[in-house]
Amino acid sequence: MSLGTPTYMSPEQAMGERTLDARTDVYALGCVLYEMLTAEPPFTGATAQAIVARVMTESPRDMIAQRSTIPEHVAHATMVALAKLPADRFESARSFAEALARPGATSLGTGVRITRARPRGLRDLLPWALAAAGLAVGAFGLLRPQPPLPTTRQFVSFGEGLVPTPFVRGVDISPDGSTIVVRDSAVAGRLWVKRRGDLDAVPIAGTEGAYAPRFSPDGEWLSFVAGGRLKKIRLSGGAAITLADSAEMNFGGSLWLDDGTILFVGPSQSTLSRVNAAGGRPTVVSQDSTLAGLGFGEPNALPGGRGVMFTVCTSGCLAIAVHVLDLKSGEQHLLIQNALGAWYLPTGHVAYLRNDGVLIARGFDMQRLELTGPEVPLLEGIKTGGGVSSLTFSATGTLIYTVGTGSLRADAELVRVADRGVATVVDSSWFGPFNSLALSPDGSRVAVSSGQANGALDIWVKTLDRGTFSRLTFGGQDRRPVWSPDGKEVAFVRDSGSGGNVYAKRVDGSTSERLLAKIDRLVQEVDWSPDGKWIVVRTDNGLTGAGDIVAVPASGSGEPIPVVATPHQEYNPSVSPDSRWLAYASTESGTSEVYVRPFPGPAGERWQVSNGGGLTPVWSRDGTMIYYLTADGFNMRRLTVQDDPTFSVVGRETLFNVGNYFVDLFHQSFALSPDGNAIYMLRPKAARASVFGQLVLVENWFTDVRARLKE
Repeated sequence: MSLGTPTYMSPEQAMGERTLDARTDVYALGCVLYEMLTAEPPFTGATAQAIVARVMTESPRDMIAQRSTIPEHVAHATMVALAKLPADRFESARSFAEALARPGATSLGTGVRITRARPRGLRDLLPWALAAAGLAVGAFGLLRPQPPLPTTRQFVSFGEGLVPTPFVRGVDISPDGSTIVVRDSAVAGRLWVKRRGDLDAVPIAGTEGAYAPRFSPDGEWLSFVAGGRLKKIRLSGGAAITLADSAEMNFGGSLWLDDGTILFVGPSQSTLSRVNAAGGRPTVVSQDSTLAGLGFGEPNALPGGRGVMFTVCTSGCLAIAVHVLDLKSGEQHLLIQNALGAWYLPTGHVAYLRNDGVLIARGFDMQRLELTGPEVPLLEGIKTGGGVSSLTFSATGTLIYTVGTGSLRADAELVRVADRGVATVVDSSWFGPFNSLALSPDGSRVAVSSGQANGALDIWVKTLDRGTFSRLTFGGQDRRPVWSPDGKEVAFVRDSGSGGNVYAKRVDGSTSERLLAKIDRLVQEVDWSPDGKWIVVRTDNGLTGAGDIVAVPASGSGEPIPVVATPHQEYNPSVSPDSRWLAYASTESGTSEVYVRPFPGPAGERWQVSNGGGLTPVWSRDGTMIYYLTADGFNMRRLTVQDDPTFSVVGRETLFNVGNYFVDLFHQSFALSPDGNAIYMLRPKAARASVFGQLVLVENWFTDVRARLKE
């Protein structure tokens, strides 16, 4: 570790001080002597962060209370050596040794209280003093801090054919920095482990369909979510063990704490629960249905069980923030806006990843759980997108992160993709920060939601192939366009505080926008039924009565009708061309799958049409096919369906890999041409390597962090 071994690290080392003198050596000697005499170090913990937190905030336990035969002056001198402030310690190892050798030296200018033991004669004390003094002198050379090792960087290869998924949290590193675990990009993705010195990663049996792996503090176990269940598995082998029957698959995740428990996000994403790592009944730690959009996600711990930092995103994770939960009081509050994740550093700072791919450090008040001080950039060029961070680091200072331009706000170009994945750029002169698209019924125009430099979102319309590109809306928070059945209007979602409204505006600009639906919840997606009768919306999160698929009469009169309202998460409503069926994605099976049910009813009748995970269904114009993305976001699939005598799937095929394109698994991100011969998608302008992302390993990263924080 570049900062020193945590067990023997002085407070000033933990804070990242550059200038260290002999008093730091004295502290390390005090730690060794304390451990020799009491059989344990002054501060212990399951992780390096936990030890550092205790070094900074706690005092060592009374030595004589643990072992009554320790001479009083030896205990006192040891506690002086362990003083928090360097000025309160001995000025040198020689002074420390002299104090240990003087039985009468118990008044050394410190407020440390020493429990009295029975009187001893000089003969009894002399062996203790000589042994302690010898230990101090002998250990001086061994424990003297070495110059910090230089920071090194290298790309990580996992072997032929293994491509880590960049769309969900799929990577973690062991606490000692020696082992990396990744999730592959296959449909039924599993976890692979690569140890330092190995050329290739090896699969971990029993982890098929796993998401969000996290190492235990001792590095021997992994927690992960598969099939909607929280599980753990020993890294050395064995069967996976289920710890909880209900857990969030994608955005959520789990977190091991130092007390032997695991925090995990529930399927509604509005609950954070705790379960003993050894097994038992989970208990709810925090529940907050007011968290807009996606609730608890990407949890990361503060030291000493003080709290948890987590991510909240709305509007398809175009608006994102980090909150902090006080585990003592159960209260949570906003920590930082426009950040994809936050991590506590052993220097006492918090690092957070901005939307633009820059990692920032700021001071942190552990009592108030608030950021302090100025922003200090630590790293740039980190891949972002979809509200999921792509970095993590070990307690020993080994960092892994993904480089690339996979941000939802990176420049994109529109392409036509044939069945087998051959892509053609529609107009090479036209590109921008687009994040969703919709093709007109006749296939001649495309509507996109485009981000502006000030963070605003508006709807623009482009005539294909090389026609004009004109701005349609000016609301500042307009997204998710969809065309009216006659092609004369574009409907879109506009955020407004705690609710969302659906508006429509004529493409020729001849009239003002009109309100189609007013919803008292955030609206994430919208579809317009081909018969023109219904506006179908998907609301914010997965809570019953909050995150549902609802149909609103397009006429503006009449009450909304719940179409799919369950305790599970529902996404991506898509009405069939004859307006008789609704395709959508749901997590009711424990993983996201595509379902079809009658529209707008009756309720209860439904068919699961995907297998192995599926999202974002889109109907072909003749209603005989459904296209969708696999749940890992890597492949486009096509189903052939029939509805006579009952709805059924009669054909399945995988078309092409979508790793080169912008895909948003929570919202529609592709459109079909009217003739069914092409799929329109958004593709980043950058090269494939930077789009897809490459994993970078940084050794001795804390050396660089310390230097930047001192600049």
